[in-house]
Amino acid sequence: MIEKDFVNIDNFLFEGIVKWSSPSNIALVKYWGKKNNQIPQNPSISFTLSKSLTTTSVEFKPKKNKVNFIDFEFDGIKDHEFGQKIKLFIRSIEKYFNFLKNHDINIKSENNFPHSSGIASSASSMSALASCLVDIEKINLNEKDDSYYLKKKSFIARLGSGSASRSIEGPITLWGESKSFPGSSDLYAINISQDVNQIFQDYQNSILIIDPGVKKISSSIGHKLMNENPFSKIRFSEAKNNIAMLKNVLKLGHLDEFINITESEALMIHSLMLSSSPYFILMKPNTLKVIQRILEYRRETKKPVCFTLDAGSNVHILYPNKIKHEIQKFIDDELLKFCKSKMCIHDSLGNGSVKIK
Repeated sequence: MIEKDFVNIDNFLFEGIVKWSSPSNIALVKYWGKKNNQIPQNPSISFTLSKSLTTTSVEFKPKKNKVNFIDFEFDGIKDHEFGQKIKLFIRSIEKYFNFLKNHDINIKSENNFPHSSGIASSASSMSALASCLVDIEKINLNEKDDSYYLKKKSFIARLGSGSASRSIEGPITLWGESKSFPGSSDLYAINISQDVNQIFQDYQNSILIIDPGVKKISSSIGHKLMNENPFSKIRFSEAKNNIAMLKNVLKLGHLDEFINITESEALMIHSLMLSSSPYFILMKPNTLKVIQRILEYRRETKKPVCFTLDAGSNVHILYPNKIKHEIQKFIDDELLKFCKSKMCIHDSLGNGSVKIK
């Protein structure tokens, strides 16, 4: 599919409300650096989560005035700072949904986890919003098969936040064109779960909230700084190689290699932040303390537990479901003390966006 395949010129006047819930995701091979129009510099693979959710409703009615209005409410707060971004996003995608010009739109959204702290809230929020908009189109036209609508959801989500493209489906998705995955695209993510070893199908992800505060620098700025980073070309090449290796690792269930790739990817992204100009640091002292203790614990117990990081200070701990109780006891006993308010979200892999009846 190419971009013009998603343009919609159909007109309809209708009113109603749709509601979707969409999860965050955590990248294994990271997306860091993009071209114009939210095109990634390298492909990425992620685990789709199940419990770290944004729930969004979109109410739409035929417009009353010459210019339609867009209203946005987040966590019960009207005129939230996110509102302007959402309104600009809606205006920017009107060519893909012709009905937007003819309807007043009321959007309500809420998270069940701290936003802007390193858990990918933009991924869950934009994928939930994209799911709502495509659902409105599907309800009123219903002319295409479900695979088209899944791709369009991911396509639209990507335009709002690149990583959001990976939250539409799950439990494991790929975004970005890769020779290792036929049918992959820079325009939308694809589900690659069908050829993955069973051990990864119910993998666990405990998220240690080291600092629930808003990040000092946004991911979008970090992506832009990659354009001038002296190590960017090496990074993009390394990511493509890791995609190829991870495909085989996921298929065969090789946990040692999975751990090596996942942890090196996490540290590489944060090293790129340190080598940007201007440089910046999103990890906190307690982030490093947690990482060090995880490495020690793995050496001591031989348990296949590892860490990854998002664009923030929080630590995502990944481990097979079969050792869930041991790892969560380790977290309670030794790691929670490094988290503000002793906050940890025990999450696991999920299947992506879900419609709320």
